[in-house]
Amino acid sequence: MSKIICQCGHENPEGSELCQACGRTLTEKAAKRKTHDVMRYEGMARRSQTYHTSIIDKIWNFFSSVKVGVSLIVITLIASAIGTIFPQEFFIPQNVPAVEYYESRYGLPGKIYYVLGFHDLYGSWWFMLLVAAIGTSIIIASLDRGIPLYKALKKQRVERHDSFLKRQRIYSSYEGKASSDVLDRLNEGLKKRRYKVRQENGHLLAEKNQFSRWGPYINHTGLIIFLIGAMLRFVPGMYVDEILWIREGETRSIPGTGQEYFLKNEGFTLETYQEGDSEVFDQTIQRTGAIAKNFQTDAILYKRDENAVAGSQDELTEVDHHAIQVNVPMKFDQFALYQTDYIENELYKMTFRMDNKETGESMGEFTVDLFSPETSGVYELDEGYSVELTGYYPDFSGFDNGEPQSASPLPNNPAFLFEMISPEHPDGEVAFVAIQENLEPLGENDYKISFNGIETRDLSGLTVRKDLTLWILALGGAIFMFGVVVGSYWNHRRIWIKQASDGTLHAAGHTNKNWYGLKKDIAPAFEHAGLDQPEDHHELKESDSNAKEEKESDTTRQHK
Repeated sequence: MSKIICQCGHENPEGSELCQACGRTLTEKAAKRKTHDVMRYEGMARRSQTYHTSIIDKIWNFFSSVKVGVSLIVITLIASAIGTIFPQEFFIPQNVPAVEYYESRYGLPGKIYYVLGFHDLYGSWWFMLLVAAIGTSIIIASLDRGIPLYKALKKQRVERHDSFLKRQRIYSSYEGKASSDVLDRLNEGLKKRRYKVRQENGHLLAEKNQFSRWGPYINHTGLIIFLIGAMLRFVPGMYVDEILWIREGETRSIPGTGQEYFLKNEGFTLETYQEGDSEVFDQTIQRTGAIAKNFQTDAILYKRDENAVAGSQDELTEVDHHAIQVNVPMKFDQFALYQTDYIENELYKMTFRMDNKETGESMGEFTVDLFSPETSGVYELDEGYSVELTGYYPDFSGFDNGEPQSASPLPNNPAFLFEMISPEHPDGEVAFVAIQENLEPLGENDYKISFNGIETRDLSGLTVRKDLTLWILALGGAIFMFGVVVGSYWNHRRIWIKQASDGTLHAAGHTNKNWYGLKKDIAPAFEHAGLDQPEDHHELKESDSNAKEEKESDTTRQHK
């Protein structure tokens, strides 16, 4: 890479605007400015402003742009907002395919919503790419600006050329004040203000709170760590947030554990507030009914033996026996089970009897397990009588071309196709039985199936959660907030003093923000040295502009 040689002989990297040795301007653009506004990076060359040829340069320059970073963030926010129009897939009924749910419920917009991946927004590949692009932009932008800043601040020279000092916003010259005594008094006064002072050959550099320049870069580091934590949630085993519906008496494998852990629901308990228990709830109970006071699942946690077949429930060892409540989870092996929902009185078993229609005599009873029906199995009754279940429709939704249909596998509205075998009808009579419906599709029968009882059970809705990324997210958030504090409450302040050979004392100051605070901070040191406070050229310019406007206004009034 070519170098830019300053008049002082110092070699500066291509793209530098200020000489890192003496502070002279190196470009025509910088020379035209009355005051330096390149002090954010100390006039150092940035890679994005120097290299433009290779594909790597173009990618680097693209992601180093602040406009690109802001645009990516805005696009991500818009996508997140669109993702709230319809519920995410996690919140829709699990027994209905997602594509059917969105299309049937929301029509064409719902189908487009699903096709574009908004139904699972935070797990979609394009949203992950957006997050990765934001992270890449933050990293490249930080390196593009942070490395030149670090080099410039690390190699700061005490001696600066007159042109550098005169182009600072805070600057004044004092004729006949360039004495060692004045310089020593300034040195003493600035040290009292907690400035770090370096003095060489009649030049003085006083600096304070340099660490505050790294506030934005600490913010970026925190954001990068936070984004890494968010992306790690999609790595298997790092984050689990699943719903486990488990019925009373049922044993099921716990999602996310690789079928290593199983849970048995021994029973579900629901306690409600009764009228008179609490004055707070009395009116609500009268208006809306019962209010849940406590609902819990008495559960047994099992662990599969090491040599057992995956998914097998034959070789299980009890690990824990715990009552899972809303705010009392069961914790094990970095997992936690929370009680979040319940369903009462789900249909479990239905009992029927076979009756003689003419005499009303019962030929016997049989029970159908609605979750494990003996389809094509035979229920033996009294001698010579039996019933065969030839069709089962757990959520009967009607007929299609004469065929019964089921909307879902859950027994919300069960219907059955029975074949009744009797001595009079060894080939069987066909009956279709549903709730409040008893049909004889092949003609009138001599026997009928009558409903004789029902057994229900409760379901527990448990949230299975495992989060190994939480400490990463917390660390990123803490680092980000630390960067906010560093960048907000401290300012990098510098004062340059030069003794000229003609007896003139030059004083200049710079800060990354809060110029009023800088002037107030250095005023006691200059007063201690017997000097007036250095002038703020922006304020002088504004006052000159205001005076000019007032003069023009007076002239206009006189003409009128």
